[in-house]
Amino acid sequence: MRKAPGSLRNQLLRWLILPLVALVAVNAVSLYRDALEAGDIAYDRSLLASTRALAERVSVRGGKVVADVPYVALDSFETDTLGRIYYKVTGPNGETVSGYDDLPPVPEGVPRSDLYPALVRFYHAEYNGEPVRIAALHQPVFDDSMRGIALIQVGETLDARRALSRRILLNTLWRQALLVLAVATLVWFAVRLVLRPLMALKTEVETRSLSDLSDVDPALVHKEVRPLVTAMNGAMTRMQNLIASQRRFIADASHQLRTPLTVLKTQAELALREDDPAAMRAIVRSIAGTTDSAIHLANRLLTLARIEHGSGSVASVPVSLAAVAGQVGLELAPLAVQKGIDLALEAEDGADTTVHGQELLLHELVSNLADNAIRYTPPGGSVQLRVARTETGVLLEVTDSGPGILDAEMEKVFMPFYRAQASLEANPGGTGLGLAIVRDIATMHGATLALERAPHSHGLKVSVLFFRRTES
Repeated sequence: MRKAPGSLRNQLLRWLILPLVALVAVNAVSLYRDALEAGDIAYDRSLLASTRALAERVSVRGGKVVADVPYVALDSFETDTLGRIYYKVTGPNGETVSGYDDLPPVPEGVPRSDLYPALVRFYHAEYNGEPVRIAALHQPVFDDSMRGIALIQVGETLDARRALSRRILLNTLWRQALLVLAVATLVWFAVRLVLRPLMALKTEVETRSLSDLSDVDPALVHKEVRPLVTAMNGAMTRMQNLIASQRRFIADASHQLRTPLTVLKTQAELALREDDPAAMRAIVRSIAGTTDSAIHLANRLLTLARIEHGSGSVASVPVSLAAVAGQVGLELAPLAVQKGIDLALEAEDGADTTVHGQELLLHELVSNLADNAIRYTPPGGSVQLRVARTETGVLLEVTDSGPGILDAEMEKVFMPFYRAQASLEANPGGTGLGLAIVRDIATMHGATLALERAPHSHGLKVSVLFFRRTES
């Protein structure tokens, strides 16, 4: 069983907001990384400035490298308001000139920073159990007695950087959250506004009366939904036609059944008043005949109702039309013998007369055609059933030597309860439903139905062509 698609509003909100949240999250991560990178560059510049300031106080005196760092500068290096700062000055020969002797050295393979026009390297290390960021600057030192390169290292704990990272993260998150909330609110109102015509259509359909099957105005909804409204209008039109057909059928059926029931009641009343056994027997025979006619009419009405108001398609089952015609011939043979009618079946030997459809309905089609032919053919006449394979499909022909049908009535005889003038004279007790049933069954099977004068007689030939099924 197919799962229901659910709420259109919820699906629109999910498909709009969830991807938006994902995009905002990606954007937030990107902004956070960019902000951290910008913050690291700013702190690295500040660290480099401190390193350069210290390098300016390094000089050579008496052939030795000295660092002239005042006490106030030393105090500011040791304790900074944003974190702890450590430094070390190393002479050309690797000796410690000033600062923290155990400050981590420059690791091998650390590249020189290309962001600054100086021989500086930045690296991360751990000092006194804390992570630090260190700038290592090579500073030339010289006088008349010596020349060399001194190494100035300034390290900073990451407290300030971490505080900046937290601020950036919090600012990014709440700004993005506000953005998502604002966009979600706008999307919710937009979806509600866009779906308003559909809600109006829903209200109009719900408030209609049961008998109101008029068309809905497609202009009430958006252009993309108008094909759906057009399809709904088409379904309502088909429903109107079906209801009208049912009403006509009920009216016609009640009218047709009223006559035999009235006759039966009259005959029963006559039988009750009759004392003569012979006359009573004659009335009972009349009642039996009227009952047979009523049963025949009721069966035809039920068949027509089942076909007209049943499914519009039939089961695709292979059925031998020649076998069906042979079965119908055997069933109607007693009636033909009773009337002295020559009933013949002609089918090509070995010919494939298979059609695709419903065997019960095909039997009803052949039976109605053959029964009509026998009933309207006078005693001593002939009825022929012919099944043949043609280039386009399988052909069924039923030919009789009865009174036939006038050309002006050829189309009218397919209407329920309509009876041609010659038919009324040949069989006054007919129902006028046989050809209507045949037409509906043929239509359901995609077959064509044609009436024409029988060759070499005044009778009727009915042709039903079942087209060959094309394999997909």
